[in-house]
Amino acid sequence: MTTDTAHRYWNEEWRKADGSSKWAQAEEEVLTHAATLPKGARVLDLGAGIGRHALALARLGCKVQALDAAVESTRVIGLAARAEGLEIGVQQGSMTELPYPDGSFDHVLSWNVIYHGDETVLRATLAEVARVLRPGGTFMATMLSARRIPVEQAKAPGREISRNTWVFDGEGDKVHPHYFCDARDLLALFAGFEPLSLIDREHETPGSWHWHILAERI
Repeated sequence: MTTDTAHRYWNEEWRKADGSSKWAQAEEEVLTHAATLPKGARVLDLGAGIGRHALALARLGCKVQALDAAVESTRVIGLAARAEGLEIGVQQGSMTELPYPDGSFDHVLSWNVIYHGDETVLRATLAEVARVLRPGGTFMATMLSARRIPVEQAKAPGREISRNTWVFDGEGDKVHPHYFCDARDLLALFAGFEPLSLIDREHETPGSWHWHILAERI
């Protein structure tokens, strides 16, 4: 069973997105860490959406590759990069099979992306991230917290289709599989990395709990 299918929903969202979308604004946390990277650092924006972070990192002088499973993502980012005269490598592809050589990057960013699938998808993705990062390179990611499950259940009926993997009826992308975890499961998944920070916090809406992890490739 294929579970990393949420890009089908997001492809249509990116088709409609414009500069007013919240997905067009770079996260301060991402920019704060990016400021610590040396100029010219090789960065992968994994699941780049409409390019909010890929564009911001390129403006800071990073050598950016942007990858997303949604075709519309690559189209939008390509147009925006050309409009600003920024050099960003843009590719459509799967997070479980990254089209880059071993040790290609100093930093990988994946904001609200890698939890789109079951544990098999997540493990394959993390193995690929570790492969394309140089030893000592950093990985910044967000994951869905298990404490969010009751919040989602209150909004729409849901069911666990495999370990920690849920789908919910109703609108939005959660009709597609999403992985929710506690700290113990998260750290087990990140066994190939040394955690530098780990925080479970809400995003814009009450109950929107996400793990924020910054880790170093061992």
